[in-house]
Amino acid sequence: MNERALIRLDQIERRYLVGGEEVLALAGLDLEIQRGEYVAIMGSSGSGKSTLMNVLGCLDSPTAGEYHLDGHAVHRLDDDGLARIRNEKIGFVFQSFNLLPRQDALANVALPLLYRNLPRAERERAARAALEKVQLGHRIGHKPSELSGGQNQRVAIARALVADPAILLADEPTGNLDSKTSQDIMGLFDQLHQQGRTLILVTHEEDIAAHAHRRIRLSDGKVVEDSRR
Repeated sequence: MNERALIRLDQIERRYLVGGEEVLALAGLDLEIQRGEYVAIMGSSGSGKSTLMNVLGCLDSPTAGEYHLDGHAVHRLDDDGLARIRNEKIGFVFQSFNLLPRQDALANVALPLLYRNLPRAERERAARAALEKVQLGHRIGHKPSELSGGQNQRVAIARALVADPAILLADEPTGNLDSKTSQDIMGLFDQLHQQGRTLILVTHEEDIAAHAHRRIRLSDGKVVEDSRR
């Protein structure tokens, strides 16, 4: 195993109790992701890809095994430590955008910086810069209801970028968008990768996964395909 990998999973298991029965969602999974990679994680319903995303994003903890992220032993952290790693190391982009409806684009993007105790002027300056990166600098005062689906996803991407995270983790980021808007958003992800960002994309769509340079397919909680192009 590469000690310098940005992400290193060693024999990760995740077990759940469902209706009194134990379900093995991740079954001794090993995985390394290097800094700057563009990875698509695929698999059918029940394959373990959502559980893997939750573990990678520090939203869930493994039942067994070790997870190292950018030099941190994530598997040893308590809830406060996991929250700190999420805020410092991971930018999330969700299918449903997860924006605050009563806040404008600037406030939504600045939100992750609230937890870093930065002055308001510094938070807003960083949020403006992030919105410029996604070509929405002219819409900073607009609320989600005043923006299109594609624009809302760009706001969500700007929010994920604002704290300069080690990885950008996107869960079905085009699931609520039409085909043209989906390609626009994927073009933005391609640009972010070309700028050196580490991207991990969870998707079930082949055309979306085709943008990634590495494809990891899961079945029954195990990696059954790991290919590069």
